[in-house]
Formats: sequence, structure tokens, C-alpha cells
Amino acid sequence: MSVSEKKQPARTDSRGKAAAVAAPSAGATGAARAALERRVQSAAAPSPFPPIADYAFLSNCHTGALLAPDGSIDWLCVPRFDSPSVFGSLLDREGGLFRLAPYGVNVPSARYYEPGTNVMVTTWKLGDGWIQVRDALTMGLRTHEDGITPHTRPPADYDADHMLVRTVTCLEGELLIELLCEPAFDYGRTPAEWALVDGSRHAADATGAGVTVRLATDLDLGIEANRVRAQRTLGKGEQAYVTLSWSEELACPTSVEDASRRLDATVRYWRRWLGRARPFADHRWREAVQRSTLTIKGLTYMPTGATVAALTTSLPETPGGERNWDYRYTWMRDTTFTLEALHLVGLDWEADEFMQYVADLEPNSDGGLQIMYGIDGRRDLTETVRDDLSGYAGASPVRVGNGAFDQRQNDVYGAVLDSILKHTVHGLRLPRRLWPIVKAQAECASSVWRRPDQGIWEARGKPEHYVSSKLMCWVAMDRASKLAEIRGDPQLQSQWAATAEEIHADILEHGVSERGVLRQHYGTDALDASTLLAATLRFLPANDKRLHNTVIAIAEELTENGYVLRYRTDETDDGMAGKEGTFLICSFWLVSALSIVGEAQRAHDLMERLVRIGSPLGLYAEEFDAATDRHLGNFPQAFSHLALIEASSRIVHAEQRALEGLGPSAGALAHSVPKAPR
Repeated sequence: MSVSEKKQPARTDSRGKAAAVAAPSAGATGAARAALERRVQSAAAPSPFPPIADYAFLSNCHTGALLAPDGSIDWLCVPRFDSPSVFGSLLDREGGLFRLAPYGVNVPSARYYEPGTNVMVTTWKLGDGWIQVRDALTMGLRTHEDGITPHTRPPADYDADHMLVRTVTCLEGELLIELLCEPAFDYGRTPAEWALVDGSRHAADATGAGVTVRLATDLDLGIEANRVRAQRTLGKGEQAYVTLSWSEELACPTSVEDASRRLDATVRYWRRWLGRARPFADHRWREAVQRSTLTIKGLTYMPTGATVAALTTSLPETPGGERNWDYRYTWMRDTTFTLEALHLVGLDWEADEFMQYVADLEPNSDGGLQIMYGIDGRRDLTETVRDDLSGYAGASPVRVGNGAFDQRQNDVYGAVLDSILKHTVHGLRLPRRLWPIVKAQAECASSVWRRPDQGIWEARGKPEHYVSSKLMCWVAMDRASKLAEIRGDPQLQSQWAATAEEIHADILEHGVSERGVLRQHYGTDALDASTLLAATLRFLPANDKRLHNTVIAIAEELTENGYVLRYRTDETDDGMAGKEGTFLICSFWLVSALSIVGEAQRAHDLMERLVRIGSPLGLYAEEFDAATDRHLGNFPQAFSHLALIEASSRIVHAEQRALEGLGPSAGALAHSVPKAPR
């Protein structure tokens, strides 16, 4: 769907919410676009919306929630990541919330994840009173078939309880706590209708838009129109619990002890799961890698093995602007980065689950795969605009669905085939069900590589001959050739290798500027961070001067305060107004590329900076605003965390090799594809 041109008048609600006028669309007049540029909104402008990086991420591997510092669940979609929101005040301060915190206090004393988990702990102090709140989307031992979100993959020992469990404990003194639960179903369109369960003040059902959730607690509930409230003063050692359930028969804990047991079971699940991984031992970046690993798992939809690009929709790439997209889907271009990261940290089962999800997808009529699919494999991701929502800090429009799903993007074939080769080499066999996919993607790449497309960044301008797309077509044919060799098909191996050589030569002839730097596309000398993939995907050897020139040019000319932009918006027809922040994945790509071309110190220095700018809880959004040190875009962003794992592993392995006297070259790391097994 094209960007909405409808302007939304500013409005203010009872909480002081101010919704900014929507930014002009790609079709707006030059004067309107110029006016937009003159009134650029700061990412740190005062706002009733918490900074994106201040949110905590909760997950049960079926859906996720964002917990604000004030103790409010501001984002939760049930029962799946891509379901309509039940709590959506992330995108509109009237969009629904669920708060459990001391009455009249908004700033906590401390917030942290229980080590090795996605279980949050928040500590509050007021006067002589101290309380602690634990929050989790709980996981428990699987006892029956999941009728809420059925599995197509083999179920694990643990699975989602389909409930959000919160407990509060008074540590010292006494404090008045307040519960406020105000769902607004279908992205805020439908206020909840509440009813007490069996006349009890300890359980109430909220219904709207065909969804029912149950709130259960040992506090005394009171219904106030579309919301429920409760309060109690807790003294030292006293506890209370609150649960929101959408499970079968709306099952809930029946006591604070039961609620605590579910939280403890969730802690055990995450720690046992992380114990299977192989994050770097005894290194200062170990915690960053572990948090990224937990986040990637948390963004995985367990029933199918798919990974969502991010938990959210429409968090702005440009403060107050229109670069707002729905990322609750699975991009095929992410496959190679997902497989790389999962195998790097030893999560081979998850890698295989993701590969099986890819194998189950319905292709296009030509046999190629779409650029993205729903987490259940659906193809139609039609984009709509929710004009009734203000958007995060006035950034509109709010989008549901993603209109890029049917774009032509020629990079998809290379991403899929590179991931299949990685998986095949790691498992020492090519699964029979993947060979038809290999042939189809190779045939598609061979037929389309000469055509222009929208590029890796899904530009909504006119198609171009993007170098990164040509590069990924080369990857497709190069990896297909290696897979044909593994399968024992010399004819296809030779045919596909010849096509790879042809694409390689074409890129070097048309995609390199006079100063020896890879271009964004054939019609420009503009830079694009996606050409850094020429290093990580081994398009050119590490000692090639053109590769070195490209990496250094991007490091010095396509950065803000040292962080990497995707491209310069004033040099690129992406069909959108306004500028954007630096892209975190591109900065991590630069770390990897600098390491590969021998710029070890620059790579190390940039990695140190990137680790430091993670959120207080170690999470990353899609972008980073270098002027204000604020995170921008959807959150948490799988791409950013995947790239962190790869970039850090390159440097850590290089350091280890240097200590062992094997040389510091990152080009020798275990990131290259090993020799094909026979």
C-alpha cells in the first residue's frame, strides 16, 4: 500500500498526549517536503512516550511484550507476535496499558533481567518502603497439545503458558501498590468490556474484538468502565500476584506461590536453554552476546521456527516522521544472518527449525521465494494504515502489514542459498527436501540478475541496478554451484559456476567507481552500506584494493559520529521524506568488514562503542540517532543482535588466534564456508 497522504490534526487527550501532524508522503509537493525538513523533530524531544531503548523485552517464543520503566506493559499482542495489540500505548497513549507499581511513583530504583533469562526484575523505593516486581511471559513443562498456537515443528519439553505473570514483594517498610489494567483490543479500536468471574473480586474477564483475556489476582478488583483497578498496602515480607491469561480455558495461577512457581519455571527454562549455547567464554563482550542470543530466541515463533524481524510495528526511523514499518514478519534476506549467528553460538536445533520453516514456504509461480512471509508462512501481508492512532511520539502513519512483500528484490535468492549452504556444511549433508529449493532459487537468480529491483533496503522509488542485489545474485549462483558439487551434479555445478563468474565480472565492470569503490547502483557514485557484504560474503578477497577502498570510504564518508548510515537520503530516491538515523546492523557490518581487510584496531574500537550504546538492558533497536544517543526504529531488532554476534565473534576469534601465535587475520576465521563434504 502506498504511503498515506492524509494529514491528521493535532489532538490532546486527558493525559496530555499531543499527536503531531503526519509527515508529508512520498507524493507530497516539494514545498511540503522542504517544510518537513525545516521542522525536524529531535529524537530526544520531551514526550509522554518513554525512550524506545528504555523498554524491557519479555517473550514466551509465541509473542512478546514491552515493559516501560514505570511498570506498564505498553505493547502486547495475543496470542502471536503478529496478532492485533491488546495493550498498545506504545503507539498511542490511549492504546491500552497494564501497570503494576507503587502508587504515584513512575521512576524505579533498578531494573535488570534475572541473569541468563528474559525474566525482568524492577525495584522501587518510596520513603522507607522497598518493593520488587518480577515480570515474565511464562514458560512451563509441556503437558498437552497447544490449542492456542498449534505447532508445525516438533514441540519442545517446555512451551508457552500463554499468560503474563507478575508478582510483587515488599522488601522493607511498607508501600501502597496499584494495579491498573486497561486493554484496548485491535490496536486500540475496541475498549474492553469487563465482567467479574463468578462474582469474585479476584478474577475478571475482558472481552473485545473477538478476544477474551482473564485477569486473576489476590488483590481486590474494581471495574471502572473499560478498566480494572486494585490497590493494597504491602508490609515487609508480604507478597501479591497478578496474571493476565489467554490460555485454554483461561487458566491462571491460584495463589502467589503458584505464580512464583511459574516464574521460577521460566527462569529454569531460559537458563537451561542458554546452557546449550556456546557464547564466548571469559570475554568482556560475553554478556552482550548472551543478551543478543536470548533476544533472538525470544523473537522466534516456536510453533514454526520463524524469526520475526522485530517485536513491533511503526516505531519511527525518523523522529516524528513517516518511515514507520511493520516488522513482525520473517524476511528471507535474514536467513543467512540468522543461520550464521545460530550456528556461531551452537544453537543448531534452532537453526534447523528455521531452515525447515523456509522449506515449508509456498514459492511464487516462478519457484522463487517472496522477500518476506508471515510467521505462519502466509504470503499476503497487505499493508493498511491506522489513522486513528497518533503513532509513537507523533510519528505517523501507523502501519499494519508490510507493502514490500510483493516487491521485486533480487537479493532473496542469494540469502536463501547461502543459508542452505551454511546449514548443509554444518550438518555434513544436504537434506533431500531442500534440493528443489536450491534449483528453483538458482534458476530465478540466473534469470533476473540483469534486471533492476528495489534493493536490499526496499526503496519505494524507481527500480535500479543495485550493486548489493547483483552481489547477492552472485552469492546465489556461487553457493548453488557448491551445493551441486556436494550433491554430485557436475553439470549443474559447472553451469551455475559460469553464471556466478559472469555476474562477478559485470559488477566489477559497472559497479565500481573511478576511485575504485563499490557503488550503490550502476547509475551513481553514491555509497551504500550494503556493499560491505562484499567482504563478509567473500565476493572479493581480503587483500583486494577495491574492497579496502570501499570499506574505508564507508567508514569515513557514510557515517555520523562514527556510526554507519544505510545511504545518504539526499542522494537516494527511496520514495520517502526526511532523513533517518544510523543503522546499527550497518555499523556491525563495518566492524566485520574492517576486521576482514586488516583494520583490526578500527574494528575493535567501533565494536567497543557499539557495545556501550546498547540499551540499559543490553537491547538494540534498528537505528541509532548519533545527535542525541537515542535508539530509533522497531525494537528489539533481530538484525542488530544477529550482526552483533557475528561482528564480536570475528574480533574475539582474531584475538584468540593472535594470542596463539596464528596471526590476527580475521579473514582466516571460521566464517568462511569449509570445503564441501563428499
